[in-house]
Amino acid sequence: MAGREEQRRSGGVRDRYAMWRALKAPAAKGFASQPEPRTIGLYARGKQLLAGNFVSGGLVVERPGVAIWDVPFADPATGVEVHGFAWLDDLAAVGDSAARKRAQAWTTAWVARFGLGRGPGWTADLTGRRLIRWINHALMLLQGADAAQSAAYFKALSAQTAFLARRWQKAVPGLPRFEALTGVIVAGLALEGMQGHVGPALAALARDCEGEIDIEGGIPTRNPEELLEVFTLLTWAAQALAEAGHMAPPEHLAAMERIAPTLRALRHADGGLARFHGGGRGAEGRLDSALASAGVKHMPNAGLAMGFARLSGGRTTVIVDAASPPGGAAGRRAHASTNAFELTSGRRPVVVSCGSGAVFGPEWRLAGRATASHSTLEVEGYSSSRLGADPDGRMEERAEVPTLRVLPGENGAGVHVAHSGWAKTHGLSHVRDLMLTHDGRHLTGVDKLTAITTAEKRRFEKLMIDGRLKGVNFTVRFHIHPDAEARLDLGGTAVSLALRSGEIWVFRQDGAAAMTLEPSIYLEKARLRPRQTVQIVLAQRALDFETQVGWTLAKAQDTPLAIRDLDREDVSEQIKG
Repeated sequence: MAGREEQRRSGGVRDRYAMWRALKAPAAKGFASQPEPRTIGLYARGKQLLAGNFVSGGLVVERPGVAIWDVPFADPATGVEVHGFAWLDDLAAVGDSAARKRAQAWTTAWVARFGLGRGPGWTADLTGRRLIRWINHALMLLQGADAAQSAAYFKALSAQTAFLARRWQKAVPGLPRFEALTGVIVAGLALEGMQGHVGPALAALARDCEGEIDIEGGIPTRNPEELLEVFTLLTWAAQALAEAGHMAPPEHLAAMERIAPTLRALRHADGGLARFHGGGRGAEGRLDSALASAGVKHMPNAGLAMGFARLSGGRTTVIVDAASPPGGAAGRRAHASTNAFELTSGRRPVVVSCGSGAVFGPEWRLAGRATASHSTLEVEGYSSSRLGADPDGRMEERAEVPTLRVLPGENGAGVHVAHSGWAKTHGLSHVRDLMLTHDGRHLTGVDKLTAITTAEKRRFEKLMIDGRLKGVNFTVRFHIHPDAEARLDLGGTAVSLALRSGEIWVFRQDGAAAMTLEPSIYLEKARLRPRQTVQIVLAQRALDFETQVGWTLAKAQDTPLAIRDLDREDVSEQIKG
């Protein structure tokens, strides 16, 4: 801990020195071209900010009239994130004079208190994010400003650009460095006299496009929402270059062409992304906007996309996590979700993952990473991949996937995937077979627990003997989206799922397991608190080298033709929780 504190102090000293040097450089007098706003937030969240309501760690802090820099956030990480100025997007969504004055006042206060390199906001990624927002919302920040205020804005903006041009190398590879480099490029092109910073940043961005984005358009974290953020940054940089009369480097354009089909494959029928490995569904409209701006027209990847398998038929999509969780530094937010799936029908999510609990504090963050928080099989409370003693939260034992097949069929498409998550602890592997019909009305699943090798069979036999032949308990969980109403039917042999669109889906199993409806939680960062929902739980006991449970999820009633199911959810309701 002492070493980290010393490193933080050392970094702060270097930041202040770098900013001191940057302030010595001539400031831009204006923009080389009028910036276009490329980011917009949520109107409801902007109204909450104007009312003095700040969300952190699942709690609302009410501080009317208090600057955002003085708010005692429940989660210290929130107090750092606000230095990236993403909240400007939400105030811009409101767009009235009150929002403009609040944005100007908080920005002016930030310059006065932190503009010389002090405070926590001087990491390269936060500085890049801040530059992009200051430029995106320049009209809002400068409207009604006098000459002195405009000069102060351009001086602070110019100094941060020069600072970041020297410090972007400190950003962690991946999304943080993409954010830092995009900030340099966007600011360097937008400000008069700052174009000299663009070339080195552009060359570095091209290198990272080759090194950080694999040949299939994926990133090491396997986080779909993070991939969308990287793609969005690349499109912003390409647009800024095009508007300045330049072409993005070939490596840059090639990376966008690789990512676009992967994102399409990771998108459900409702337009939201699959929620795995710390990612959410993505900001509303962000994916469509980025794809339209990029102009990449490729169809979705066939087979796997970043380790996920996609099945689609009719208005139904199924996305399966068919790979090991990411390892190393990329796995700090990884989830033990191997073999889990999500299903969406039209604009309605049906079977989901609980999601990332990071915004609700460390306990929810840990809970969201567990296998039990995903729609898959779990053995005796053990996650399929397990955390070690690493304080960074990396997975020490990761489920391996020795077998994976995506199966086209006459009546639909399927996936066969096996992982060895409990081979060392129980001598068991999980094998999952899923088949979705062409019309998307019928999903068939078989989940098996099996001991494969001789060593695994001996390990399982030892557990049986030690447990006096009681077997190994396991559960198969299906977390249901909170907008779907679930109830047990037919004497407890089926579960009916009624969607707000009027559709009805029916879940049945082959009778080998005990089926119950139990409480569950749905975690999404746009909400103030976790949402209550339910999960279908199949409980069974493995008594032999192979035990299986079969189940089906079938559409029993379509959306009535008179209903236009356009709005998935009211955004203001999300903010209110």
